[in-house]
Amino acid sequence: MTNPVLSDLEEPTRKAFDPVQTAAKYAAPLFLLFLIVIFALLHPNFLHPLNIFNVLRQVSISGLIAIGMTFVILTAGIDLSVGSLLALAGLVAGYVAKGGLADRFAIGDSVASGNPVYMAVAAAVAVGVVGGLIQGLVITRLRVPPFVATLGGLTAFRGAALWFSEGGPISGFTPDFTWWGQGRIGQVPIPVIIFLAAAVVAMFILAYTRFGRYVYAIGDNANAAALNGVPVRRITILVYVISGLSCGLAGFLLAARLNSAEAVAGISLELTVIASVVIGGTSLFGGVGGVFGTVIGALLIGVLTNGLVLLNVSSFIQQIVIGVILVAAVAFDQFAASRRPG
Repeated sequence: MTNPVLSDLEEPTRKAFDPVQTAAKYAAPLFLLFLIVIFALLHPNFLHPLNIFNVLRQVSISGLIAIGMTFVILTAGIDLSVGSLLALAGLVAGYVAKGGLADRFAIGDSVASGNPVYMAVAAAVAVGVVGGLIQGLVITRLRVPPFVATLGGLTAFRGAALWFSEGGPISGFTPDFTWWGQGRIGQVPIPVIIFLAAAVVAMFILAYTRFGRYVYAIGDNANAAALNGVPVRRITILVYVISGLSCGLAGFLLAARLNSAEAVAGISLELTVIASVVIGGTSLFGGVGGVFGTVIGALLIGVLTNGLVLLNVSSFIQQIVIGVILVAAVAFDQFAASRRPG
């Protein structure tokens, strides 16, 4: 016989099925699967291994930056400067690898007069970290809203890239430099391996470290987090440093992949990066989401773009489609947030 007291106590703990919350949780992977099936049926070469690895390689650069962006957006922040910072970091990596601008177009044996690759990587990462640190300090110390601070960074870093490079590219790197962007281990491109490794590390940080818990707490309610002893300013600065670090590494990888570093690299990249994060289920209002969803979002955009290219759909239409999906994802996220308890 059922105890009515126990029954009454257990009843409030039961959660009714909410199709909106379920859809918010699984929409991105289901839509990705749907796109894969549709494009596979419409084009015979879509599932060819060469095309699959091509999609993954294309996604790896923006996906790597999107991992850093996930930390920022989880705190209810935003970073609009990622494309410009990527360009600046790539140029600095090229400058260090070539040993200056004197032989910026040199190829062949003369290229070997530059510096080792590890110095180029370190320089690119340092540029990204410093850029992220500056923006984090502007946001926390000067209390400038993240949108305004990083919008300023977008312009300033792009201007710095143009000034530093004197408006021209730096190209013609050694094979040990370009290997990081063009090489493979087996059939898997190196940038893809780095992207997936970074995703695993970031997922671990968010799920199993105090820092990760603080990131979610700040995004959920920064004032409450501060009252509970969370160092809000320090964590906020660190998430922008992480975003900058991802830009620096991605800038190096892009220069290595293209065998050229240019001041115009990464223009409008922030749209793709933010779309990957938001479509993957991370809320622009903070506190909800994660890196796994970002990886799915990046793959979704990559598959969508690749499939439309294979079907000879205009690049203008592609931009419209991605923009519509982004707006729809944010609108659905806001609707789902309004239905969450408490």
